[in-house]
Amino acid sequence: MATLFGTAYTRDELTRRFGDTSQLGGITLATLEGGVRAALFNTGSGFRYTVLLDRAMDVSSADHCGRSLCWRSTVGDKPPAFFEPDGFGWLRTFFGGLVATCGLTYHGAPGTDEDEAMGLHGRITVVPAANVALRQGWVGNEYEMALTGQMRETSIANIPTGKNIGHNLLLTRTISTALGRDSFTIHDHVENQGFNDAPFMILYHINAGFPALDEGSRLYAPVIKSTPRDADAEEDAANYDRFHAPREGYREKCYFLDMQSDPDGSVRAALANPNLDEGFGLYVKYNKEELPYFTEWKMLCAGTYSVGLEPGNSYPQGRAKERAEGRLTFLKPGETRAMTLEIGAITDLAQVESP
Repeated sequence: MATLFGTAYTRDELTRRFGDTSQLGGITLATLEGGVRAALFNTGSGFRYTVLLDRAMDVSSADHCGRSLCWRSTVGDKPPAFFEPDGFGWLRTFFGGLVATCGLTYHGAPGTDEDEAMGLHGRITVVPAANVALRQGWVGNEYEMALTGQMRETSIANIPTGKNIGHNLLLTRTISTALGRDSFTIHDHVENQGFNDAPFMILYHINAGFPALDEGSRLYAPVIKSTPRDADAEEDAANYDRFHAPREGYREKCYFLDMQSDPDGSVRAALANPNLDEGFGLYVKYNKEELPYFTEWKMLCAGTYSVGLEPGNSYPQGRAKERAEGRLTFLKPGETRAMTLEIGAITDLAQVESP
């Protein structure tokens, strides 16, 4: 049943009350300024989010009852043509947003791995979706909404030198929700459609922002151990899960968090502001077997005021270091991996504080 405005409705009860479902919610396809194709989701509960079809179906913005869940950068929703792959050029097209996908054959710090130069966080986020399919309609008493598309990260081999074997990874993504919900699900399926083993690295850069993030906000997560990435993070390591107001000149701090999973393998991490109404924030739920590593990106600088909740299949330290430390995953020809995440709004601290 769809729960709207505090009441649960059957399909028959609800459809008697409107002419077209768009009165309450649905998916609207649009083209944003700059030519970026987008899908605008509205669940009718006050939860809205934007999926960029030309940016790997990443989620560029999200709000609940008009309050933003995520941080948005000064870059805006840039089309793929502006992408700069070298060094830290990735940041010139990083819109922040609720979800930015990093990977698929590398992510993390720029560097070189086996003679291949790699920039920050990989290329998949600027690959436009193909074979896009939209579905919305009643299934029993649920009005379901889903969007599916495919993004291919590929290159041919470096023919003159014989180095850098060309990889061919296909990401099929489905983003789905239903009328009345305060959350959505991302289901990703990655297949190696090439004929050589391919490195596979993926990280979900989920970026909390004001007002979910503010002075007094907290990270609520089943953390077993927090490990600072470097000397900057060690300075305030005891407060990895506490957040202060923006400061000029703040240097980013990253923490690698070992999470305790539930018996079914799931982990739920949330960032919430307890000082806003009954509490306001966002959460991500994922499976630790699919995404065994979790990084907290703490960036409390004025203007770049964000905290990243980042489940992944490796840490964002660059492919060479992940290879050397034994965390680099490979897909054999024809091999697949599937990842499922649920991301949603926190509107009451009871959602994160209950046992």
